[in-house]
Amino acid sequence: MMFFPFILAVVTLLLSILYKPSEFNTDALLERTVSPPRVLLLTAHPDDECFFFAPTILALRRSSLSPEIFSLCLSSGNADGIGEQRKGELVRSLDILGVEKDNRWIIEHPQLQDNITQQWDAEIIAQVLQPFVIEHHITSVLTFDIKGISLHPNHFSLPLGVSYLIKSLSSSSHISVPRLFSLVTVPVLPKYAGLPSAILARIGIVSQAFLAFEPTVDSLPVFISGIPDYLTTARAILAHDSQMVWFRYLYMTFSRYMWVNEWVEFKSENV
Repeated sequence: MMFFPFILAVVTLLLSILYKPSEFNTDALLERTVSPPRVLLLTAHPDDECFFFAPTILALRRSSLSPEIFSLCLSSGNADGIGEQRKGELVRSLDILGVEKDNRWIIEHPQLQDNITQQWDAEIIAQVLQPFVIEHHITSVLTFDIKGISLHPNHFSLPLGVSYLIKSLSSSSHISVPRLFSLVTVPVLPKYAGLPSAILARIGIVSQAFLAFEPTVDSLPVFISGIPDYLTTARAILAHDSQMVWFRYLYMTFSRYMWVNEWVEFKSENV
C-alpha cells in the first residue's frame, strides 16, 4: 500500500504530460511565402486519413499559420465491393477530423483501384493529381513514403506519383510547384509501441535515431497527439464501420501512428 501514492503520482504526471499535444519543427512543413499555406493530404484508401495521418491533421488545424487543409483519396477502397459504403465512412471520418466539406474528394479511376498486390502507375497518379494541385494552389503535398507504412503497394505508389508531377510542373515557369513530404515508416518495434511512443517522441529518441541513418535530413517535422487528439482519432476510425474487425482494435491500442507523425521532405533522388 505504501507504493500506491507513488504509483498514483507517476500515473497522474504521465497523464498530465500526455494530455496536451506537442509539435517540433512543424513550420518546415508549411510554405511561409503563401498565406495561408495550402496543404493537400493524399491518400490511397478511405481510412488512411485516420489510421496514419490524424496527428498531423489535428495539429495543422491548430497551427498559428492557419493552413487550409485539403484531402484527396485516390480510390474508394472497393476491393471487397463495398466502395460506396466506404465513401460514406470517409465523409464521416473527415467530419470528425475537421476537414472542410468543400476541400475533400474521392477519385474513381479504372487504373487506381484498391488492390493489395498492385503498384499504381506514377504517371496516372500525376495526371489525376495535377488539376487539384493547380486549381487549389497547393503548396505542400503530404502522403506516404516509399515503404508505405504497411508496405501496401498502393500506398508507396503515391510519393512516386507526386514526384512525377513535380518534375513535370517544374518545366513550367507559370505554375507554382508544391513541396512533397512523406510520413516516415519506422521499424516494427517502435511502430507498435503504442502510448510509450508518444512519450519517447516528446524527448526525441526515435526522431534522433532516424536522423542518425539519414545524414541529409536536418530535422524532422514531428506532430504528437495529446489524449484528446487520440480520442478524436479513435472516433474517426470507428466511423469506418466496415473495417472494424478485431485487429483494428489492436491497431488502435498499439500503433505509433495513433500518436505520432514524423515527416521528411521527399526528394526524387532518394528513390
